[in-house]
Amino acid sequence: MKLVAITGSIGCGKTTLADAARKLGYAVYDIDGWVRRIYSNKNFLSLLDKSFAGSVKDGAADKKYLRQIVFSDSQKLKKLEDLIYPFLNLKIKRMINKNSRRNYIYFLDAALLFEKGWDKYCDAIILADVDYEIQKKRVMQRDGISAADFDKINDIQLKNEDKKILSDIIVNTDKPLNLLKAEMIAIIKGLELG
Repeated sequence: MKLVAITGSIGCGKTTLADAARKLGYAVYDIDGWVRRIYSNKNFLSLLDKSFAGSVKDGAADKKYLRQIVFSDSQKLKKLEDLIYPFLNLKIKRMINKNSRRNYIYFLDAALLFEKGWDKYCDAIILADVDYEIQKKRVMQRDGISAADFDKINDIQLKNEDKKILSDIIVNTDKPLNLLKAEMIAIIKGLELG
């Protein structure tokens, strides 16, 4: 098994690169997808409501309300992460154990790869990168958030400049999808040979 991470700060194009790998027929394990499943689990929602009063409305997490709480208070952010990350760590370890004897490349789509120490499980790391202003514009348009909210989210992530030092391959995602796909094909061929 070869585990290759695809990472990058919010709005840098990480998901686009992961989608390209998926369309090429590779298994992509999506950390954000695992988190979405956690947020739909009734037991988790009960814990969330107990930990953050008012964060669950009509049987669903009020993520906008949660963002306001946790991104302005580092202790509350840690409290939320303590509910989520033990589950994610377990999922990653199980995925590695399940696939360890297979001679395939697997991808891990993880925004907080370095922040959570998951890079230690990876054989190679691909970083999605883009100019800061493009990143900010993408996120504000996609998520319908203010510049201040973008800054709060971006500030808790390791800056892409620092991630570049820790990554093996850097892909500038400010280009058409067909060129990104061609770049991913070339990268994957190199990984298969390496």
